[in-house]
Amino acid sequence: MAKKSSQGGLVYSTEFGRACPACGSPVDQCSCSDDVVPEGDGVVRVSRETKGRGGKVMTLVSGVPLAGSELKTLAKELKKKCGVGGALKDGIIEIQGEQRDLLVSELTKRGFTVKKVGG
Repeated sequence: MAKKSSQGGLVYSTEFGRACPACGSPVDQCSCSDDVVPEGDGVVRVSRETKGRGGKVMTLVSGVPLAGSELKTLAKELKKKCGVGGALKDGIIEIQGEQRDLLVSELTKRGFTVKKVGG
């Protein structure tokens, strides 16, 4: 049994589960968005956010000019460096806690142009 989206692309198959709407392959094997480097001004922005998180602080790293597995690897290394958890969502690295100073120095060491954003 296969389900199709309203635009006609395959989104689920009982054979392999969720499917990528762009290429139709299983989501865990899809590589159509891995090679796309996000466009931007080349500045990595490090900010903090508490909205919608029950008062908990998250440090967000956005604008990193890496794609796919390189971005996942960077996120993993930054979480390890801070000694906390986090996630990678829509090209934005989320790190638990107030970690801006540590992340700015670490990203600068790695050769990125970094800007601290927000209060």
